[in-house]
Amino acid sequence: MLRFRFAIVLTAVMVSASSLAQVSVPHFWDTRQRLSAPDLTTLQRLRFLTTTDFFPFSMLDAQGNLVGFHIDLARAICRKLETESRCQIQALPFEELGEALERGDGEAILAGIAVTAENRAQYDFTRSYFQFPARFIARKDAPLIEPLYGAVRGQRVGVLAGSTHEQMLRDFFEGADVAPFETEEDMFRAIRNSDVRAIFSDGLRLSFALTGEETDGCCGFAGGPYLAPEYFGHGLAIATPPNQPVLQDALNYALQQLEADGVFTELYLRYFPVDFYEHVTP
Repeated sequence: MLRFRFAIVLTAVMVSASSLAQVSVPHFWDTRQRLSAPDLTTLQRLRFLTTTDFFPFSMLDAQGNLVGFHIDLARAICRKLETESRCQIQALPFEELGEALERGDGEAILAGIAVTAENRAQYDFTRSYFQFPARFIARKDAPLIEPLYGAVRGQRVGVLAGSTHEQMLRDFFEGADVAPFETEEDMFRAIRNSDVRAIFSDGLRLSFALTGEETDGCCGFAGGPYLAPEYFGHGLAIATPPNQPVLQDALNYALQQLEADGVFTELYLRYFPVDFYEHVTP
């Protein structure tokens, strides 16, 4: 069973901005689409299966409580579906989630299972509710000017060796001097020391690096986010057992309503204070 790990890349159209606090969380739902409220009177329980090791989506706090973006999202879904009294969240090791769902120990997996052909043979998936853009970061004393495909031409750009980001960088930014690094530590050290002009990597990972010791305040995002399902799949979705149309419709309805109500953006701000969808213009 494949798990989604932080990575994703390119689209020709930039993500749209949310009106809430000018946060640029993209809309994954067509605002013209109207889903009907589901009838869940026959649903005796809505148990979400998750893990404890998927920071910042699901983890244990200092008191041992299960917290994270996925935990709050599950509770928000239950509130939207008015199933709070029947709502449960159970954490298991990632490798045990599939068997637990098959046994009927839960109704849905909210744990970053990759939406692949292999996994589609085992699960049904909701619409994607989260995608991770690829981003450039550059030193603040040497910002990159749009268009970035021109700005990085002839410039040394750090990337993790063998990653899909390296492949995308080579495919779509012809002329960049691609500098593969074996470890993130080496890559971030290179930009701190000005050995590379920029880094190209997962936007979520970079958002945490920009506020940590990895970059030591040297850098910021450059340009905008890039998304590409053809490179990295379709982001995060909720997995359910196959042939459960009522449950699927209910989860999709809740996800759509949470986006429309601004709740999704509030959760995004809570767990991702550095907006990794924001378009930056020097």
